[in-house]
Amino acid sequence: MSIVVINGGSRPNGNTRILTDHVVKDLQVETIELENYRIEPIVDERHAPEGFQEVDDDYRALMDRVMQHDILIFATPIYWYTMSGTMKKFFDRWSQTMREPEYEDFRERMAKKKAYVIAVGGDSPYIKGLPLLQQFHFLFDFVNLPYAGYVLGEANRPGAITEDKRAIFSADQLNETLKKEKTELKKIAANK
Repeated sequence: MSIVVINGGSRPNGNTRILTDHVVKDLQVETIELENYRIEPIVDERHAPEGFQEVDDDYRALMDRVMQHDILIFATPIYWYTMSGTMKKFFDRWSQTMREPEYEDFRERMAKKKAYVIAVGGDSPYIKGLPLLQQFHFLFDFVNLPYAGYVLGEANRPGAITEDKRAIFSADQLNETLKKEKTELKKIAANK
């Protein structure tokens, strides 16, 4: 079982990263910091006769890396009651991926993975962050990606997430779940 964190935050030690670190503590993960890559906005060419044109940016290479993993953890600050713009651009490009010949089985491949969401906001995220979680649910459902869970946190200033005991507890619980899954998969593989 391999895990990738797709981080849509923009602060090196932001609250979303701190909470994500609790989730993946003592686990081997690949982390993709979306802010470090150039992802062009989608040009909707779904109905153009020639289809989507090749885009000269980092998106395709990032998607190839993401697809190598079994567990996808999407971590984002809650900006204006939704995901970060960086993460939104990443998801928008899925429309293009789904029409590329090498990803004609995109939905089938996604169905074999699991997705988790980590989101941190400052304005009552336990209530106002729920539409964001529903948005992720719809995104994942559209591509058959099983939505396995989420961790929400509340923080208004740098480092304040450590004061949200509910978020830290949830992050630690998810960490234990991921460790158990990894152990169970190792046992299954050893018995084959």
